[in-house]
Amino acid sequence: MRVFNRYSPKLVAKHVTRLFSGRVYIAGRGRFDFDNGWLKAPDHATICHYRTVKEVNGLIRDVYQDGLREPEKSGSLPTAY
Repeated sequence: MRVFNRYSPKLVAKHVTRLFSGRVYIAGRGRFDFDNGWLKAPDHATICHYRTVKEVNGLIRDVYQDGLREPEKSGSLPTAY
């Protein structure tokens, strides 16, 4: 279990995507589980929990979508020889 003394969404997203499953505790926000690389809200969640999950999972989604996009054509080397 990783403890974050401050809420930094990018660091939490980085931790969740690298370890893929486990548990984190964020000071002032509470305990969260994550599975398959996505943060999950606890069973007895509050609005703060849902906002945190939405923000962190949004960052994770952005990283995944950026990785799936094709690189820009300008300035890139040709792939076929």
